[in-house]
Amino acid sequence: MPTIEIDHKSGFCFGVVTAIHKAEEELAKSGKLYCLGDIVHNSDEVQRLRDKGLVTITHDDMKRLHNVKVLLRAHGEPPSTYELARRNNIEIIDATCPVVLQLQRRIKQTFDTQSPRPQIVIYGKIGHAEVNGLVGQTDGEAIVVENHDDLNKIDYSKDIALYSQTTKSLEGFRSIIESISHRLAPEASFNSFDTICRQVANRVSGLRDFAASHELVLFVSGKKSSNGKILFAQCHDVNPNTYLVSNASEINPAWISGVKSVGICGATSTPRWLMEQVSDKVSNLCSIDG
Repeated sequence: MPTIEIDHKSGFCFGVVTAIHKAEEELAKSGKLYCLGDIVHNSDEVQRLRDKGLVTITHDDMKRLHNVKVLLRAHGEPPSTYELARRNNIEIIDATCPVVLQLQRRIKQTFDTQSPRPQIVIYGKIGHAEVNGLVGQTDGEAIVVENHDDLNKIDYSKDIALYSQTTKSLEGFRSIIESISHRLAPEASFNSFDTICRQVANRVSGLRDFAASHELVLFVSGKKSSNGKILFAQCHDVNPNTYLVSNASEINPAWISGVKSVGICGATSTPRWLMEQVSDKVSNLCSIDG
């Protein structure tokens, strides 16, 4: 029977915990609540809350709603969403993560007050909900760069202010800074602002140590989670015997055969109960095998 350990540092970040708490509070009172987008990028947790009465909607759905309550998840939203809510008499339950909210305000301040206004560049995933909310602070003018190919969108003869999506990697952000610095024209200024959430960023070193300490690693994450993809890659880098699973049903018994230690960890969008189910499944498979 192998030893099985769940990484105690894995699981929901503060922003997600707050959003789910607010949703459960309202559902306990009214039995129904709308949420703009998946409350968290984990289908199992979304289903758990759906069973309690949480209804996931799109922006188009929200345009047709009136006189209801809508939860805004931790990712945040652009100003246009708040304006839509005002017009349709929708009560907003705002669960925007404080780190994201602070970033939105900083970008808006740069956009509204700096003269001449620099090009506002956001290092992030194009189309990601958080990034859409950030771009919305600039009336859609911000330039989003997801990788080095996207850097061609920038005019290097003009001033640049660089921000980052809160869940991007520090290593990737530093690489983007270096590339912009090398291409910048002498007459242009460049300011970069490290806006990466440390609760997320600081998990990397701990996860790498955790993954290296086990023979087999099961990384539990929803397929939509950007953070999950980043952290899984870090685990796999130090331990090639790392597998990504959404839940216990995806475990291949062959992975476990003969191993002496199994580590279970996950993304900032992975609920603890899901990692515990994976742990229980591994225990059951080992009992059958034994």
